[in-house]
Amino acid sequence: MAIMAWDHVSGFWNRFHLGGEGVMGSMRSPLNTTWFLVRFVTHYCAPTFIFLAGTVLAYSIVKRQRRGESELNISFRLIIRGIVLLVAEVLFVQTAFDNTPWLYFGVIACIGVCFILFSVLRKLPSWLILFLSLIIVLNHGFINLDFIPNDVPWGHYLRVILHEPNFTMEPYAGLYPIFPWIGVMGIGWTFGTLLTSYSSEEIMKLREPLNKIGKASIILFFIVRIVNNYGNLLPRRGSSLVDILYVSKYPPSVAFLLWTLGGMCLFLAYGLKLQQKGYHGVNEIILQFGKTPLFFYLTHLWIYRLRLPNVEKLFFMPMLPTLGLWVLGLFLLYELCKRYEVLKRTYPNSILQYI
Repeated sequence: MAIMAWDHVSGFWNRFHLGGEGVMGSMRSPLNTTWFLVRFVTHYCAPTFIFLAGTVLAYSIVKRQRRGESELNISFRLIIRGIVLLVAEVLFVQTAFDNTPWLYFGVIACIGVCFILFSVLRKLPSWLILFLSLIIVLNHGFINLDFIPNDVPWGHYLRVILHEPNFTMEPYAGLYPIFPWIGVMGIGWTFGTLLTSYSSEEIMKLREPLNKIGKASIILFFIVRIVNNYGNLLPRRGSSLVDILYVSKYPPSVAFLLWTLGGMCLFLAYGLKLQQKGYHGVNEIILQFGKTPLFFYLTHLWIYRLRLPNVEKLFFMPMLPTLGLWVLGLFLLYELCKRYEVLKRTYPNSILQYI
């Protein structure tokens, strides 16, 4: 989440920050390798966020089931949570970004729709959810939506939401289509159901398997990029570092997900190591962010934007001052997240339970 904050503060204030990797098959040339890499390191954020959303979803549902909560109420809460995310996208997220149409379908909206779908999909066996999720993730590049009309608003928007991110017919725009992100959430869901059946000692033993999966995924990433065929929605154009690492995020290619989810596995393994030693200093700050993820997301956009909606920025900043703003913002967010967690616990049955 801290890395995600860097991506957004850089996008707000750095002239040479470039995104949109893979939108309609596009490749935007970075100013240099440094500017490319400071954007590239943030690619871990969305896949990790959506994967862990599925993990936490499964974990929380199993806890509610064990407490005897009715299935109808569990599904209702999921639908409400999804609607809250859709409203948050329109009111807080879309307005934080300049020149973004009000029907923009972003990552928060995507997670919201996936939550609503999982109010039904959760009834399926975990093995089937995993199987279907892997099919989606590994094969979504072959999806053809030509049977849906693209020259009418409803058809164009449906294609944007399903699998074709673009901004060609505003306000019907978006970057995070349901396919393949619901597949990523489904894999995370399966991981969450696995955790619910493990003891604390067994969870700690996952460190080694996570390390192996992470390393294997990154090796597969390089194989996919070198072969330059399946798994590359953006073919490799050369042999430079940028050429190898420049992969499609919108929508995410198999190569993109191998790199990011593989890295996520390595981070999770490292997190288990830290858990054994205890959380102190910077680790404690990052743990606090994870306790209030949606509040962090909605708040950090406006802290780093530093201006009201529809107010254009008057200047750009070099990289070093932007890094300073990022660090200062993280300390402020830490204090706000601590206070919000206390407030949320004070009013557990309020709307705050969904944020």
